[in-house]
Amino acid sequence: MNSRGVTLTPRRSLTRVVGPAAVVSLMLVISGCEMLPIESVGDETPAVEALDLTTCHAEVPTFAESSCMLTDWIAFGLASQRGDRQWRDAMLARLEGHAPEQRLGRAVALSWGSEAQWDQASELYKADLSLAPVELQPLLRYWLNELEGRRALDDRAGRHHGEVARLRQENKELADKLDAMTAIEQNINLRQQAE
Repeated sequence: MNSRGVTLTPRRSLTRVVGPAAVVSLMLVISGCEMLPIESVGDETPAVEALDLTTCHAEVPTFAESSCMLTDWIAFGLASQRGDRQWRDAMLARLEGHAPEQRLGRAVALSWGSEAQWDQASELYKADLSLAPVELQPLLRYWLNELEGRRALDDRAGRHHGEVARLRQENKELADKLDAMTAIEQNINLRQQAE
């Protein structure tokens, strides 16, 4: 009761008064038909063919149009990551040639080789990426970008190591100068004491 003699009751929220079911119903009405699934009696969605990945096992991928082309290139990229120098050398020998698929195969293999091979891999990617089938270009572009990222990090690390070496050399030279200055100061002090 307040000073005017009126009893105050606490306000109830809309959900307490109406109930959760009513709020959900109201939201469905407000949202309209977008919330309802579209079901057509005559429409049947075509069945998606399942790709049998056991048939996709090309050791060296090609640009031949097939359902396995992308899978074969992905598998080759993974094998390149895991492969050692011997595997890489054998693959590079098998991928000799001037065809874009051979050059891009070499780029994939080289991009997981030593840092010295990264420049060559980058050049091959950039030269032949546009000649790859459209379905492969996003994957190859991703690999190129990843390679460029590693090259940039390696370059940054090389500059950092060079800077650290330069600063160490500068520190050593300053320490030598300080030692020489200290020796001169000691000589001056000894002369002054002798006089």
